[in-house]
Amino acid sequence: MSLVTLLPFIVLIGAMFLMTRSAKKKQQQAVDMRNQMQPGSGVRTIGGMYATVKEVNEDTVLVDAGPGVDLLFAKNAIGAVLSDDEYNRIVHGIEHDLKADADVVPDDASSLTESDDADTASDEKPVDLGKKDEEPADDVAAAEAKADSEPKKTDGDTDAK
Repeated sequence: MSLVTLLPFIVLIGAMFLMTRSAKKKQQQAVDMRNQMQPGSGVRTIGGMYATVKEVNEDTVLVDAGPGVDLLFAKNAIGAVLSDDEYNRIVHGIEHDLKADADVVPDDASSLTESDDADTASDEKPVDLGKKDEEPADDVAAAEAKADSEPKKTDGDTDAK
């Protein structure tokens, strides 16, 4: 056999090796994450339920899902261990404010449009948003006469039969 006929098989085996290696890496990260669980940690199950860890055993986790609701899950059913800030933001709606003394953004734009009299100059000329190629004011009569002499466009109504 020549090397050319073996090349596709070598490439296929190499690709399979790389895929299994990355899958094993992800599995190991998941195991490490689950081993980091401690009582009091916020978790999300693979089913999407958020709860607080009460007790961690070898293969199971006892979680508190609400007042008086304790549930026993397999460790593999824990999808993510959440940070305290993320858990409080999702479950309790509490936003952790990194900039406590930052400017508060108003709910409406009214405070953004109000202007102080000291900031604006009284001699400012208003901005003209019209067309740039307008004719001067003294040629307005000539422009109106020109418009009257041009045939008017209609919506397709004609007297021709």
